[in-house]
Amino acid sequence: MGKKILYGLLALIVGIVGGVIGIVYINLPLTDVLVVGSTLYYSNTDTSISSDPILLEEDELSIHFLELGNKYTGDCTYVKYGDLDILIDCGSKTNSVSTIQSYLDQYVTDNTLEYVIVTHAHTDHYAGFTLTNGSIFDLYNCTTIIDFGDAYAKETSTLNKYISERDAELTLNGKDGLEYIYYDASSFEKGNNLKFYSDDNELEIEILFNELAYNQANGIDKSSTRSNNEYSVCTLLTYNDKHFLFTGDLEEEGEDLLVDNNPSIQKENLPNGVDIYKAGHHGSKTSSNEKLLENIQPKRVCVCCCAGSPEYTDNQDNQFPTQEFINRIAQYTEEVYVTTLCLDWENDLFTSMNGNIVAIISTDDTRMVFSNNDIKLKDSEWFNSLKTNGEKMRVWPTT
Repeated sequence: MGKKILYGLLALIVGIVGGVIGIVYINLPLTDVLVVGSTLYYSNTDTSISSDPILLEEDELSIHFLELGNKYTGDCTYVKYGDLDILIDCGSKTNSVSTIQSYLDQYVTDNTLEYVIVTHAHTDHYAGFTLTNGSIFDLYNCTTIIDFGDAYAKETSTLNKYISERDAELTLNGKDGLEYIYYDASSFEKGNNLKFYSDDNELEIEILFNELAYNQANGIDKSSTRSNNEYSVCTLLTYNDKHFLFTGDLEEEGEDLLVDNNPSIQKENLPNGVDIYKAGHHGSKTSSNEKLLENIQPKRVCVCCCAGSPEYTDNQDNQFPTQEFINRIAQYTEEVYVTTLCLDWENDLFTSMNGNIVAIISTDDTRMVFSNNDIKLKDSEWFNSLKTNGEKMRVWPTT
């Protein structure tokens, strides 16, 4: 009996020590070099938000939808093809940078991002570019920068920091023998879409024409009420016969015009639909509307958000991803994946849903890799949980 009591006490002591170590670990910063002003939050589970690097073949395209190391919703998508590295947005907060850098450094072998695309002037998409010391612009050579332009964005101190960091990067012409180029996407005219190609011409990067952004920036139809969401830089990647669409936070009016003005995303030119669609505006009810979906007919949808978070609203129906988004997307695919899950906003608890979502595309197929699990949104515990009013959190349409 004495030995049993002794073993029990030892087990209790080990448990307490392990718990303390776990708490300390959860609250450790990812780096003691990058100092930022706001608190860092980390997953309360053992699931790492940065998976081991995936071994890629030379001719494989990979698209990575990243978790951001905190409880806030934001976008950051990394694309790799051979030696070509592309970053689309870098949210959600400045303290996401260390998490994102840790992930990128597994794949970016030459410290250079050949293309950086910043979709629009909301901080959950560009905060990682704004640090005076330690922004993505400081950490990598960003040789081609494509963004929303400055003509219509409302001036804020954070936006000014972004512009300052961007312009400082562009003054580095000739550094390491690299040429730095800037494109203001809002200046592109209809019918003259900007296109870039990989060295082997297998990957095409097309910046789609955004009529609302063009009109606003050029004084044709200036609006003081329209959201910056509608001015998002939209990108279509094409690899062999597969297509991948990124629309930032574009909403219904912008989506409809995007289809009207860009033949490459019209149904007759997409016989096999879009292989992967990054859900517009984090799966909000205002984006991923019927006209766009009918044309692109997505096979897989990746939602960059902290599911069930009250960050923007306490109304559970309108928290990302919304029921209206699900109703529309369910007509086309069951393969809907979400990066992160909010557990307890007030107590700063969050965890991975699917985690980092990675699509690996070869000439033959597309396979999905997740840092947490491969559960579809409709089968997830959150989706099938109950709201505070007793109704199901979300419902998958039967027709």
